[in-house]
Amino acid sequence: MRQIDHFIVGGAGAPSARKHQVWNPSTGEVQAEVVLGDAALLQRAVEAAKAVQPAWAATNPQRRARVMFEFKRLVEANKQALAEMLASEHGKVVEDAHGDIQRGLEVIEYACGIPQALKGEYTPSAGPGIDVYSMRVPLGIGAGITPFNFPAMIPMWMFGMACAAGNAFILKPSERDPSVPVRLAELFLEAGAPEGVLQVVHGDKEMVDAILDHPDIAAISFVGSSDIAQYIYSRGTANAKRVQAFGGAKNHGIVMPDADLDQVVNDLAGAAFGSAGERCMALPVVVPIGEDTADKLREKLIPAINALRVGVSTDKDAHYGPVVTPEHKARVEQWITTAEQEGGEIVIDGRGFSLQGHEKGFFIGPTLIDRVTPQMKSYQEEIFGPVLQIVRAKDFEDALKLPSEHQYGNGVAIFTRNGHAAREFASRVNVGMVGINVPIPVPVAYHSFGGWKRSGFGDIDQYGMEGLRFWTKTKKVTQRWPDGGGDGSNAFIIPTMG
Repeated sequence: MRQIDHFIVGGAGAPSARKHQVWNPSTGEVQAEVVLGDAALLQRAVEAAKAVQPAWAATNPQRRARVMFEFKRLVEANKQALAEMLASEHGKVVEDAHGDIQRGLEVIEYACGIPQALKGEYTPSAGPGIDVYSMRVPLGIGAGITPFNFPAMIPMWMFGMACAAGNAFILKPSERDPSVPVRLAELFLEAGAPEGVLQVVHGDKEMVDAILDHPDIAAISFVGSSDIAQYIYSRGTANAKRVQAFGGAKNHGIVMPDADLDQVVNDLAGAAFGSAGERCMALPVVVPIGEDTADKLREKLIPAINALRVGVSTDKDAHYGPVVTPEHKARVEQWITTAEQEGGEIVIDGRGFSLQGHEKGFFIGPTLIDRVTPQMKSYQEEIFGPVLQIVRAKDFEDALKLPSEHQYGNGVAIFTRNGHAAREFASRVNVGMVGINVPIPVPVAYHSFGGWKRSGFGDIDQYGMEGLRFWTKTKKVTQRWPDGGGDGSNAFIIPTMG
């Protein structure tokens, strides 16, 4: 059995008795075991990070940028192998895995400009003979706790900005698909980063709690379910840490009567079913306005969904692959049953789907459920599988209320040809990321990512200048160079601009 170990300075040491199975979702077989660490192992990683971080922070930011440039080159050179490794553990098709890596690389590319981004502000003569300037300095040691659904992108979102800014970083990836994060850390070391700047520890709640409680870890970034996000935010901030914790989602796609329904159907097929729906920015709820729009959309959706090809992760013709574990497959199928029991109409049923030759794989067929209402539990909670729900709205105001009043506020999209309606919707909807005729509105690397309500806990978003703000603190310096002629008569008066 292949063993996946920690990536820390000095090696993991004695083998751990605690391990977690890593599945091959396409075959339904266990392909590896990942060792789980504890507080003692984390302490070793922290000590190594403490030893190396001051010199890394003191390194010319242009030299740190050169490490990021070389890391980007190495990831690109190894992209196919990384994508295949990612797909084998997560289950997403290889082409989708390439997208996972590429969206992470875009943040690394942004971090290559860290010398420009780190520049502070300067005000000469703010007072008599007084200059004021500011500088951004790293926090010290940061940590990232990342989910299974994007094992390349989200780690790079976190450690790219944190390390470029001069921090050391400890990554705890999901134990479900941990190989790619380890390989990324190896490539970061190969790119020229000092040993200990980026380390990877594996674990479950025991490791998470150790990270939350460790006094030398200054900041934590998390992506996962909302309940865990709230727990991490509460415990981390109680320990005086800076925390950003991003949770679940129930993204809506509003379809106006004037929308191009053929384009909407194409967009929905990818946004709802791509990566087997295991995306926090998936689009699992479509909201057509008016019965006529709903009936026409449903009529077009049925053949498009029936035409989707489900396959193993290496199938080049597959639209999506299996879900990540047998437990997750059972959970998604139970949500479909719950929706049926609540009164939803199962138009296309993906339960019990079996792929010939891969009957043990964790496959779920594409599912379409109509007549869903806001009172249904299956609407209120995140399903995180290849399931699209139709919630029919009477009018624009009714459609606007649905995402605005939902407990989650990650992303939303509106499909329309009406510029006024789109502008009104974008202005008024109570959601953090909005797409206008864009089904998955993940901002580019030089903006920032973050949802509202129970989709995001904390004040600062990921990557872009928001990410730089999160991984640094601002030092403000007020300076005066006296000429020796002062008599000290105003020494007891608070300085003013004069």
